[in-house]
Amino acid sequence: MKKTLLSCFLATLLFLSGKLFSQTYQLTGNPVNTTGWDLVSSAVVNTDFIQLTQDVGNQYGAVKLSAPINLKYCDKWKVEFDFRIDGNGTAQFGRGDGFTFWYLANPPTGFVSGGGLGIPANANGLMVGFDIFNNTTEGQMSKVHLLYGTNNGLNNNIEYNTTPGSTFHSPDLNPTQPFVGATYKHVEVNGETDLTNPTNWLIKIKIDGVLIVDQSFAPSAGAIGMTTGYFGFSAATGGASARHSIKNAKIYIDKVPILTNTITPFVCTNPATGNGTVDLTSFQNQFVTNPSNYIFSYFGPGGTPITNPTNFQYSAGTTTITVVVKDPSSTLCDNGDGQIVLTPTPFAATDVTLTGCNNNNAGGAIFDLTSAAVTTVVGATKKFYNTMYDLNNGINEITNPTAFLSPAATIYVKVTTPQGCVDVADITLALFPVVVVNEATLRSCSIEATPSMASFNLTAAAVTTQTGITKKYYPSLADALNGTNEISTPTAYIAPNGVIYIKVTNGNGCYAIAKVTLVVIPPVFSIVLKDKIICMEDKTTLDAGPGFASYEWSTGATTQTITNVGVGTYWVKLKTGECVATQTVKVYPSEQPVITNIDISNNTATINVTGGTPAYQYSMDNINWQDSNIFKNIPRGDATIYVKDAYDCDPIEVDFTVPNLINVITPNGDGINDVIDYSALANKKNLVFNIFDRYGAKIHQGDKSNKYRWDGTIGGRKVPTGNYWYSVSWNENDKKNTPFKYSGWILVKNRE
Repeated sequence: MKKTLLSCFLATLLFLSGKLFSQTYQLTGNPVNTTGWDLVSSAVVNTDFIQLTQDVGNQYGAVKLSAPINLKYCDKWKVEFDFRIDGNGTAQFGRGDGFTFWYLANPPTGFVSGGGLGIPANANGLMVGFDIFNNTTEGQMSKVHLLYGTNNGLNNNIEYNTTPGSTFHSPDLNPTQPFVGATYKHVEVNGETDLTNPTNWLIKIKIDGVLIVDQSFAPSAGAIGMTTGYFGFSAATGGASARHSIKNAKIYIDKVPILTNTITPFVCTNPATGNGTVDLTSFQNQFVTNPSNYIFSYFGPGGTPITNPTNFQYSAGTTTITVVVKDPSSTLCDNGDGQIVLTPTPFAATDVTLTGCNNNNAGGAIFDLTSAAVTTVVGATKKFYNTMYDLNNGINEITNPTAFLSPAATIYVKVTTPQGCVDVADITLALFPVVVVNEATLRSCSIEATPSMASFNLTAAAVTTQTGITKKYYPSLADALNGTNEISTPTAYIAPNGVIYIKVTNGNGCYAIAKVTLVVIPPVFSIVLKDKIICMEDKTTLDAGPGFASYEWSTGATTQTITNVGVGTYWVKLKTGECVATQTVKVYPSEQPVITNIDISNNTATINVTGGTPAYQYSMDNINWQDSNIFKNIPRGDATIYVKDAYDCDPIEVDFTVPNLINVITPNGDGINDVIDYSALANKKNLVFNIFDRYGAKIHQGDKSNKYRWDGTIGGRKVPTGNYWYSVSWNENDKKNTPFKYSGWILVKNRE
């Protein structure tokens, strides 16, 4: 190395992947971004690289971080950069001298002669030089020099520093790795703590992927105990000349990520002792997201380890605690940037007002006293009392502070910090204005299909005049209080007579509950409109009666009455107020009477009738009518009976026959009156012809086998002369199969 200064660069990358956070110090971009860096002397930005020196003699240039980096707790780091040394050199000395990457406690700030590669005399730290000038032969070379100590050798040149265990000098790499040329060379420098000797660093250096250095270095001289320094690069020329350039410089320091560097919790001293205690471990989650992933160490003033961090005692004045966060997996460097600054201050609790809702005018609100922000001290305890007397004497502590029912009042809270400091605060309990509601009644027309029910628009209930409120509807008071079973269709709520409840809530979240009575308006029907019975052929008038707002008949009529109405079913919609009731009325045909049977005795006929509506009237000619059902002196042969009931409808009629009967027979074989013969009635249904003696015993039955005849014999023997009874019955061949019965007596004369 002749007279060169290495350009100073630091790129520190802290990266986050899982639990890994990355911060990058780098010189990249086009043009190169030098924010956070200092350019020294002749160093300038030249497009995408930093030019440390021009190709002239006695040039010096450096670039360094503006702020130092603390590596005390970092057990591994990595540096990458590209360098290029080119130029014409001088006729006498050629090109020189080279450049240095370093981590120095006292970096260069001005001109440094060429022989030291830009490193100041007595610089302390780690220096890695890339030397191209052999000061002994004054010829060209390519050597790597490493010093972990103080630059105090011959001519302040690390080429001549041979401190045992702290230095390294490579062979001349010019044949295989020449440093001079038009292309950039890529350098990687890896450092990590030597676990066999934690004060040493294991350093590996690669140039274009070729391992040049791999050994442990012990700090010497001014580097012993060094924890803070500046990363940078420098280069210098002397009698020789060369252009020294770097780019894409990055330094990676992978430390445990912390969320904040300094925590200043509230602490106070106990007036009785002048001291206080604090649990330092309680702040771990303010330093890192997952404290359980790391190991924490605490150091007091002067770096004294704190052995009991959960109960650290401090006194008045400021005490600064250093917090070291270590990754037990060794993936990350330790982070020693954390601090807990304890500055005791007098403790004072803050008076607070809590405002609650006097819901449903219950006489007070339910307050969560623990929510009163009387202090921001973490871990402080609170005890609540109704009076200062109770607080001072430690009696009658409020046992339900999270749900304390109270009217407007003042509550007293005793606040004790983890350090034992005590103060008292007032908690004023205030009430929001109450929500004013009124009971209401809703009336609605009944539903035609279910007259006991109606559809109510609950939103129309005038329960409050206040604005900015919301309403919810519930079927019971318990539901309204608990917020359960809310009515989902309040504009069309189907219900019978009863009540519902409206929960009215204002903008403060306070509520009152109003009761709403539901009244189903029953249908109003006509009391004069009745079913009617008329003759099938007749017409009638239907009258719904007066008093309704409107009428609408199934016939289309809109009048109170409708006329010329025949048998059938009709309806009318009757409007009363806003309600409409549909009433059905029927016009029935009158039931016609039925002739059950006709009894004929000689020339007398008795008509027996059922059904219809008595009284009946009877006629043989449909002109002349009588009330009696008996007709006498009816001539023999076919006849017709007419019957009508009280409705005087078209009569029913039945045809019948009065037989031509013989009252005396003389069965003597002369062909005159020898037999009783009813064969003329053989076409009648169910024709029955019977002869009875005077004792009522049947002695003969006429049927098809004897052609409905009797010749005055029993079993072929003549009956004694005398009177005998007979009966003839049948059903007429009409729609009703009207039964007829004809009876009388007959004289049989037999010659003995």
